[in-house]
Amino acid sequence: MPTIAVDKAGLFKALGQDYTTEEFDELCFDFGIELDEDTSLSQRPIVNGKQEAPQLKIEIPANRYDMLCFEGISLMLEIFLGKRTSPDYRLVAPPKGELQVINVDKETARIRPYCTGAVLRNVKFTKESYDSFIALQDKLHQNLARQRSLVAIGTHDLDTIQGPFSYEALPPEEVQFVPLNQTRSMTGVELMKFYESDRNLSKYLPIIRDSPVYPVIYDSKRTVCSMPPIINSNHSKITLETRNVFIEMTATDRTKIDICNNIVVSMFSKYCEEPFTVEPVKIISPHNHQSRQTPDLTPRETQAEIPYINECCGLSLSPSDICALLKRMSYSASPSRSSADLIDVHVPPTRADVLHQADIMEDVAIAYGFNKLPRFFPSKSGTVAQPLMINKLSDIVRLEAAMAGWSEVMPLILCSHDENFAWLNRQDDGTTAVRLANPKTAEYQVVRTTLLPGLLKTIRENKHHGVPMKIFEVSDVAFKDLSLERKSRNERHFAAAWYGKSSGFEVVHGLMDRVMLMLKSAFVTGEEGLKSKGAGEAAYWIDEVDDPTFFPGHAAAIHLRLDGREEQVIGVFGILHPTVLEKFELKYPVSTLEMNIEVFL
Repeated sequence: MPTIAVDKAGLFKALGQDYTTEEFDELCFDFGIELDEDTSLSQRPIVNGKQEAPQLKIEIPANRYDMLCFEGISLMLEIFLGKRTSPDYRLVAPPKGELQVINVDKETARIRPYCTGAVLRNVKFTKESYDSFIALQDKLHQNLARQRSLVAIGTHDLDTIQGPFSYEALPPEEVQFVPLNQTRSMTGVELMKFYESDRNLSKYLPIIRDSPVYPVIYDSKRTVCSMPPIINSNHSKITLETRNVFIEMTATDRTKIDICNNIVVSMFSKYCEEPFTVEPVKIISPHNHQSRQTPDLTPRETQAEIPYINECCGLSLSPSDICALLKRMSYSASPSRSSADLIDVHVPPTRADVLHQADIMEDVAIAYGFNKLPRFFPSKSGTVAQPLMINKLSDIVRLEAAMAGWSEVMPLILCSHDENFAWLNRQDDGTTAVRLANPKTAEYQVVRTTLLPGLLKTIRENKHHGVPMKIFEVSDVAFKDLSLERKSRNERHFAAAWYGKSSGFEVVHGLMDRVMLMLKSAFVTGEEGLKSKGAGEAAYWIDEVDDPTFFPGHAAAIHLRLDGREEQVIGVFGILHPTVLEKFELKYPVSTLEMNIEVFL
């Protein structure tokens, strides 16, 4: 979880009272955050000849992006303590009545297709709020923006640039400007070389370095504002004297860019002359249908079930009680007119973490007080406390094979294409195996369609052990299945392999008979099975099969008739062909068995 350091005196001033370390620790616990350290209790460093002011280091949940700065923490705690209500964030028209515009060029689709923006008017920064403004951007870059790979935030002094703005993608040699805190103008190519050794910016260079075009934002006079996600221009840098802030963001993820924009403007619009007001920016991007006005600060409307909240918390709260508790967590809620069992909830733009009524239920529990919740066993549970039937069946088969003296192995589910097909004398029709789109090595190219390669490779790597070697595996194989949504399906198989100086065919046959007997399937001859195929009992028989994986005349298919259904082939066993043994570098005969056990469910 990210840890945020805030000024102790400043936070207590915002909250309207002083706390001891123990009292503030308790407050943090009640709100669902954690006080990691109070630096007033330890030796603090000397900065510029002055001891650093006491700080509170607070651990924030990873999904609470609205609390990554001093402003967010103080605001949420004030609301929680009932010292203020949730802000009413509003979009307001600019002084001259015309919105700032960002025109997005279609070439940007090649590198960072999304763009958004906002304007904060008549901001009054202090040294502390300015540092917090910069720190919030850094925190968002490191967390939600995934090291700027998903979102890059740029902030500018609007009084030094002039709209409309254009977001373009140009060859690196055509991009030229003076980077932030530098004095020399550089092209995109020169900038990449210049920052290669920079401790902070070098890690972001690979995001666009190999691209044929670099993203760049210009104002109406072709003055470069920024080259995201690397650095802003020195021309439009923000200072303590900045009064009008232009915010632009570029991204590869539409959802993330909207969250970042909402968080930044929500937190720092409190410093505007008219608090919590934001001037929107018009995005013109017709080529990808992303033309819109940003940000959208409209609260999201959702509903939560009152019985669900009460059952999960072990309470019997009325709708009005739940709404009052949600108000402490910055929501706006009211009993629903459509049903007595529902409440209508308005989620503020700062709460991107609220995805389900479970999140609302958690906030009700926090506002009520975790320590006040009754201790009880839930009347309803999301778990059944029992294994899946397929896993239970697998464990039964494992136990029988182990008690018969066979050792279980667990090879990898990925293998090479040749191991799965050519080395087993099988042809790939292109519709069977699930292939990896970009395999890193030739050893892991496909998801296995048979358990045999794993067993044979296990024997190959353990040839120094004595023979005979008896191993088995119960695990999944995968097949393409275009009729399913995910275009593939798993199938649970049981396989065994005997490796010794004799063929071991009869040993593998005996293991198959034992497993089938344990699964309550009676052995019958093929003629008996075909004659009585309408009977209800489970029965199986074997027939010789011509399979290139096995030695000619030494392989059999396993036929099963279950519960009166049509008979089906569920597996095959036999002595492996000498060419298969040669491919897997095995000098003694090998007999194998493989069967599908899902049919017994």
